Amino acid sequence: MKLDPFYLIVDSAAWIERLVPLGVRLVQLRIKTMDEAGLRAEISKAKALCAQHECQLIINDHWRLAIEEGCDFVHLGQEDLQTANLSRIRAAGVRLGLSTHDRVELETAMFAEPDYVALGPIYPTILKKMKWAPQGFERISEWKSRVAPMPLVAIGGLNPDRLDGVFAAGADSAAVVTDITLNDDPEARTREWIEKTDQWR
Repeated sequence: MKLDPFYLIVDSAAWIERLVPLGVRLVQLRIKTMDEAGLRAEISKAKALCAQHECQLIINDHWRLAIEEGCDFVHLGQEDLQTANLSRIRAAGVRLGLSTHDRVELETAMFAEPDYVALGPIYPTILKKMKWAPQGFERISEWKSRVAPMPLVAIGGLNPDRLDGVFAAGADSAAVVTDITLNDDPEARTREWIEKTDQWR
C-alpha cells in the first residue's frame, strides 16, 4: 500500500470542505470530544466530500462509527488499540493505521498487523502534551527498517522546511496539523505542502 506523502489531519468536516478541494489526497478526521450524533454527521459529511474529491479519508479513534458509515480506513492510538475489536475492523474490510512513540509501542503495533505505522513526535509539538522527547531522524530510519515495506508516517512539529530530512530518513508520509490549521493563511500553506511533497508522490 502507498500513502500520499502529504497527510493532513483536521478536527472537522468544515476543514475538509475548505482544504481538500485544493488537492489534498489523504486526510484524517480527528475529533476527540463530540456526542455520537454529531460525530456521525461529521463523518458522513467528510466521507461525501472526500469521495467527491478523490481523497482518502481516515477516521481517528471512532472505528465503530467508521464501519457503520462505510468508511474504509481508521487510525488508532495505543490506548484505543487496547479496546478496539481488530477482528471486526478487518472483517469490515477497513484498513488500519497505528500510532507509536517508543519500541514497546512499535512491538504492540506490529503484532496488530496494521497497514501503516506512525511515529512521533519528530520535532517538539504544540498539539498535545507529550511525555516522549522528539524522535529525530535516526529513529525514523530505525522504524522504517522495522516496518518496511509497510508505509511509515512521521508526525509532530513538521513544516515544509523540515520535510527533506524527514523523507531522506525513510518516512513515506508526513502528517501535519497545526502548521496548517493555525497558519494565517491555511489555504496557501496547504498549497505549499502539496507542492513541496510532490517530489515524493
